[in-house]
Amino acid sequence: MKPFLSAIIPCRNEARFLGRCLDSVLANDYPHDRMEVLAIDGGSTDGTRQLIAEYQKRDARVRLIDNPQGITPWALNHGINAARGEIIARVDAHAGIGANYLSGCVENLLASGADNVGGTMHTLPQDPGLFAGPIVAALSHRFGVGNSHFRVGSKEPRWVDTVFGGCWRRDVFERVGLFNTALKRSQDMEFSRRLKAAGGRTLLVPGIASDYYARSRMAEFWRHNLSNGEWAVLPFIYSPVMPVSLRHLIPLVFVAALATGISLAPWSVWPLAAVAIPYAIANLAASVQVAWRERRPHYALLMPIVFFVLHLGYGLGSLQGLGKVAAIWRTSRTARIEENSCLPQS
Repeated sequence: MKPFLSAIIPCRNEARFLGRCLDSVLANDYPHDRMEVLAIDGGSTDGTRQLIAEYQKRDARVRLIDNPQGITPWALNHGINAARGEIIARVDAHAGIGANYLSGCVENLLASGADNVGGTMHTLPQDPGLFAGPIVAALSHRFGVGNSHFRVGSKEPRWVDTVFGGCWRRDVFERVGLFNTALKRSQDMEFSRRLKAAGGRTLLVPGIASDYYARSRMAEFWRHNLSNGEWAVLPFIYSPVMPVSLRHLIPLVFVAALATGISLAPWSVWPLAAVAIPYAIANLAASVQVAWRERRPHYALLMPIVFFVLHLGYGLGSLQGLGKVAAIWRTSRTARIEENSCLPQS
């Protein structure tokens, strides 16, 4: 008999996407009597709760769990605490999973001895538009996202630092703890790093996959990258481990080097050229490669813009996050000094 599985889906104002997500989970080939689906809602006001109620009426496996704190790590923790399963699988409300996703995760989890298993991400645009395809291409290319294997794909199973979503044995949370509630973003990466530090292993299996619907408009894409970049740095304040991979910090180094080159330009253009020229060459080469692969010549013109917006936005967000980390550190240090100065002297 297969282990009982709890699929947990954090959501807040996801009426547009949640139905597609729930349909894909409920249609999975995992035995219906051996699973439950927990939609953890953070106070939606767009009809999400009503949508969940409709699914509850149609399928007894669906349960609504309240998340009064309204942010993702709390949703995950409420879901884990409410779950009845020996196996916990996290599904993103913006995603749709393949028909064999849950069974594939569990089979590989049991066969490999891994603590966490996930599949590859097939990125799709949320909406049509001029930049919709290029944004998807950038988020699936090594020049865009580095060695994020669940995004760029893998030909065979491999041990990785993190996966999209995740499928864990319940005892993992007893050993490592729950998700860090101080992190509005990046809580999945930080948890994976804690798991790795505790000796746990994460397995990426390319034979199982999920669809993820990415932002398609440049303004939304820019804002999302700024936020992602900021939350690549802020976890350093709240985590006892190195909370992100080195690839998450490369855009910060790029933007810092670019800013340094610009600041020195009145005296010498060589520092700026040393950063800008290699980047431009690499960007153009990756863009042409994408245009050739996709058989879309106009991508050669659009991809350089998308790659630059991705890297610049992420790097500027990280720079902003670094400023916040410094401000938080100074505030806490000042508070400690003042507290110590008030202690009676012996």
